[in-house]
Amino acid sequence: MRRTKFYPLFTFLFSTLILQAQVKPLTSSEILLNLKKLNVLGSAMHIAAHPDDENTLLLTYLSKERLVKTQYLALTRGDGGQNLIGPEQGEYIGIIRTQELLAARRIDGAEQLFSRAYDFGFSKTREETLKFWGENNILSDVVYHIRKNQPDVLITRFPPDARAGHGHHNSSAFLAELAFKMAGDPTQFPEQLKEVKPWQPKRIVWNTFSPGFSNQKPTDKGSFITVDIGGYNTYLGKSYAEIAAESRSSHKSQGFGSGANRNARVDFMMHKDGSPAEKDLFDGINLSWSRVKGSEQVALLVDQAIRNYNVNYPASSVPVLVKIYQELGKLDAQNTYVQQKKAEVEVLLQNCLGLWFETNPTDYAVAQGDRAEVKVSVVKRGNYPLKLTKLQFLGVNRDSTLSLDLKNNELTNLTFTFQIPKSTPISQPYWLEKPIKNGAFQIDDQSKLSTPENIPTLQTAFTFVIDGQAFTFSKPWVYKSTDPVDGEVYRPYEIRPEVTANVTEKVYVFADNQPKTVEVLVKAHRPNVKGTMAFEVPSGWRVEPAQIPFELPEKYQEKIVTVKVFPSAQQSEVKLKVITKTENGENAYSLKTVDYKHIPTQTIFPTATTALVKLDIKNKAKNIGYIAGAGDEVPAALRQMGCQVTLLDEGALSKNLAVYDAIVVGVRAYNTEERIKYFQEKLMDYVKNGGTMVVQYVTAGGFGNTLKVKEMGPYPFKVGRDRVTEEDAEMRILQPVHPILNTPNKITTKDFEGWIQERGIYFAVEWDKNYVTLFSANDTGEAAKEGSLIYAPYGKGHFIYTGIVFFRELPAGVPGAYRLFANMISLGKK
Repeated sequence: MRRTKFYPLFTFLFSTLILQAQVKPLTSSEILLNLKKLNVLGSAMHIAAHPDDENTLLLTYLSKERLVKTQYLALTRGDGGQNLIGPEQGEYIGIIRTQELLAARRIDGAEQLFSRAYDFGFSKTREETLKFWGENNILSDVVYHIRKNQPDVLITRFPPDARAGHGHHNSSAFLAELAFKMAGDPTQFPEQLKEVKPWQPKRIVWNTFSPGFSNQKPTDKGSFITVDIGGYNTYLGKSYAEIAAESRSSHKSQGFGSGANRNARVDFMMHKDGSPAEKDLFDGINLSWSRVKGSEQVALLVDQAIRNYNVNYPASSVPVLVKIYQELGKLDAQNTYVQQKKAEVEVLLQNCLGLWFETNPTDYAVAQGDRAEVKVSVVKRGNYPLKLTKLQFLGVNRDSTLSLDLKNNELTNLTFTFQIPKSTPISQPYWLEKPIKNGAFQIDDQSKLSTPENIPTLQTAFTFVIDGQAFTFSKPWVYKSTDPVDGEVYRPYEIRPEVTANVTEKVYVFADNQPKTVEVLVKAHRPNVKGTMAFEVPSGWRVEPAQIPFELPEKYQEKIVTVKVFPSAQQSEVKLKVITKTENGENAYSLKTVDYKHIPTQTIFPTATTALVKLDIKNKAKNIGYIAGAGDEVPAALRQMGCQVTLLDEGALSKNLAVYDAIVVGVRAYNTEERIKYFQEKLMDYVKNGGTMVVQYVTAGGFGNTLKVKEMGPYPFKVGRDRVTEEDAEMRILQPVHPILNTPNKITTKDFEGWIQERGIYFAVEWDKNYVTLFSANDTGEAAKEGSLIYAPYGKGHFIYTGIVFFRELPAGVPGAYRLFANMISLGKK
């Protein structure tokens, strides 16, 4: 069976369809707006670095006012960003932010694209950024997207200089301007020409901004035009600013909930290269059907469809839409606008017919080689003849020929059972199939970048006959359930390995030569799984027993197995790897589920490993109170140091705090925990009476800040935006005899080797004379900064504020971070 024949439409609409079983239902007025869109042939690509960099108001204006194909190319998935809603970091916060971007695009009407660039965290220079990413590789991706999508206009969000405020921002504009020059040159990246053709956009402009992304008139030399993007759309009943605010509010992990600005809004577009625009962004660009050879009849039919549209009876447009589709079929099938408009016609037909169809498995996941039962449902609500003639089940190589005349508003249900091939790939995000290397995802097939996430293997292709014309619409299998609070909930259908193994801790710290018990959760993803679990560790380490048999009769059954891990005699940082073996082979997959209500559930299958760290560490603090902030994994690290950790909610904070050797405040807790201010006086009394308090970084004036920064400690201090982003920057010791650097562990510069991503963020920038600073550090070419850790004695106790990124280093098993943190919480203990 030729499965590929159904992919072009699905690929084109992928970013808007994958998280819904249906094409988004349109109101009658929205159908008319989309008919008008059929008459517009033009496109724009907006380019920036991260999720939430995009100008959602501009995207909304372009897609819903100018009705052009609109795309946002984010070079990264935001993997290095902070996480306001949970503990995910790295590629896992990238998973969340990818889904938030797709949610935003479903609102503002644009499409989403990515490159292979990995967000490795804040970067101050373009040079550092491009060194990490590999300039040529990411430039190749931008050129590929331009050639693949053929935008008429490129729009950068940032300038290619220091004003961009971030090395990634700067690089996104720099690469966009280079790609503009290269995309039309067949001698540049010629290997791409097997799939795409050279394409030269008409112009590239910078959507200028001032601090705070205000839209002030640009001061750069050169020409610019103004664009009124703040209009009101009567078809939608909303202004573009209102729609943009909804789109921007999708970025919940970054705390970017936005209120709508309903005032007029004029943005400035600074000319950067190509043919300058004189008055309009699309000056000199043919936006009509005359840009496609032989399309005269299509243009006439589209005009007819718009003129004769009946808002009370959208199904009356079906005959002319069928004719438009047939005429499009006579044109060049490789033309990007022919492909785009055929896809738009298919969506319009589904909406005019009130057509709803989906395939729902009875479970949310299936293992490779297991059986799956699915229910196919079809209903049409538009009063127009429609016949379902065929179902093709892609991924299981099954067809079903039918001849069903669909009656109006009567649901048709069909049930099927399939054997899922053992060779079916698991639902691993394509950019995570290989380890991240040198600041980039390892994606061998560049064409995968055409979609923002995987094209599902399991789909159903529905063939309908409308006015004698066959239409085939492909939809992914999607699990559907009913939540008692949220109602109908969709979840992407997952293909899983038959068994996974999760080590219960990310890191195990060995302070001596005694073994530690390591727990592994083995989970079945089909019935009757049995096999053995083996453990790999480097020479010098030992696991007993080396293999453990397991048997799990039921699907999703879990079992905890324990082994003893004996450390090496030498200090070292290594990985323990878990391998599961069954009669069907072996794998080393674990299972991670990212589950938040604002995005569809995401499941990833990382390699089943944990970090083993043998180090020389002493810790005198045993009972720790922890005030959780915006999600971090420091409490687990504290337990690895031998601490008993109590999470301090309002009830616990109301009780006697003197029982704690130290109280640690999680990252951004003063920004996110509204009621912490009511306990501030009690916390300071705790310190005054002999307690130790460690406050991890806050953002000054950030989201939900309920307490002035100067009130966080016993004496005033101010937090700014100072940071050191080079993870190997020299940490100069300013107070070599200070207890924090000597008791119970001697801290030296060696303890700052092997750190990841950065040294610290949101340093103190001003502080009372009662504070002392312990470290000085700076990125290359910058002045030294001393605010990474400030300390003040207060009464009988000790107070510390630190922007050092312990929340990254401790879960990563960085030895020096453990030793330094142990010293901080051990202050005053004998």
